Amino acid sequence: MSFWQKEIGIALLLFLVALVAGGLTGHVLLFVFLVMLGLWISQLFQISRFERWVSTGGRGKYPKATGIWEDIYYHVYRIKKNEKKRKKKLSKMIDQFRKSTEALPDAAVVLGAHDEIEWTNKAAREVLGLQQTDKGQRIPNLIRFPEFIRYLKSGNYDEAVMLPAPVDHSITLAVRVVKYGAGLRLLLAQDVTQLKKMERMRKDFVANVSHELRTPLTVLKGYLETMQDMDDGNSPLLTHSVQQMQGQTERMQHLVDDLLLLTRLETQQKKVQCVDIPALLNQICRENDALETAVGRIELSLETDAHIVGEEQELRSAFTNLLGNALKYSPDDSKVKIRWHRSEDALMLDVEDQGEGIAAAEIPRVTERFYRVEVKRSKKVSGTGLGLAIVKHVLMRHDAKLDIVSELGKGSRFSCCFPATRLCS
Repeated sequence: MSFWQKEIGIALLLFLVALVAGGLTGHVLLFVFLVMLGLWISQLFQISRFERWVSTGGRGKYPKATGIWEDIYYHVYRIKKNEKKRKKKLSKMIDQFRKSTEALPDAAVVLGAHDEIEWTNKAAREVLGLQQTDKGQRIPNLIRFPEFIRYLKSGNYDEAVMLPAPVDHSITLAVRVVKYGAGLRLLLAQDVTQLKKMERMRKDFVANVSHELRTPLTVLKGYLETMQDMDDGNSPLLTHSVQQMQGQTERMQHLVDDLLLLTRLETQQKKVQCVDIPALLNQICRENDALETAVGRIELSLETDAHIVGEEQELRSAFTNLLGNALKYSPDDSKVKIRWHRSEDALMLDVEDQGEGIAAAEIPRVTERFYRVEVKRSKKVSGTGLGLAIVKHVLMRHDAKLDIVSELGKGSRFSCCFPATRLCS
């Protein structure tokens, strides 16, 4: 502000001198014009010099000046200096980022708004077969797997997509895209070959063991039935022992059957057809209503006659498990409501009970294998802990999801949500 006051003061002093000189000589307008012309030429000179300095990028020390122009030069010089420091700091951060991502074992590719490659790390060049000269190329033109192209176009990056590595098809990659910045995305590809092998070994082991257990279990069941037929009731210990062995054998049989079903769900190809869901639900309800603990307890509400594309036996297994759980974990005199209805964008099956409910912290885990909520119950509830895991896998194979709403002491509602695209006739 002091520079402006000084400049204005000098201008006023020059005009005062011009007025005095003009008054003495009788040419006031001439002297005022000369002062204005001198000030104008001076400012033009300073503007020209400033423009030349700025046009060179403001490099080096600014030109020597006085008054307000010295202040302007100083402020511009300081802004340029701070900008240079920020650029240097940003450049250092970018270099550190690139060095850290270069050291990543996973492939990393920065993609632009139109899927063009902005940058790749060393792993991406080795695993995905990309080159440094591919910068600016659209990645779908270089990685041509249909699954990857569909994944990239979908815009839904919640789950990873599995692909064989372009350079070696024996390598399996889990590819995920993360959005960041203004239209930029980070593509990450992780080598999951060993994980897939271990998963396959686990599935094979479970399938083989479950299959091998069926024969000895059948033999045991046969001998136990023979022993039961031979039991004349004179030995309470023998009678009790046979009953206990039969109960445990039945439990083991159910466990083996559920494990084999899970293995089939994970490995077998889907065989789809148009499934009459109302007819299927009617049949399941009739079968369960015949059980001693379920008589008169099931309320079926069919609000739509919609059929869906799916595998009937898998859907039967899922629905039966949901209904069975609802009957087991609710009082014997309570109702279990089954509702088949349609919303705006989905087909819904709700199974609602008035049972003990599930704590909010337990809900995310109830679909895990062998996971059972530990609560004190007045009666012992048998089960393998695989029912909801089977439901989850069946729904995944039908592009559906399981929603659980529950409150302790008031009951639960399990909802199977099928996309409207599954509708058939």
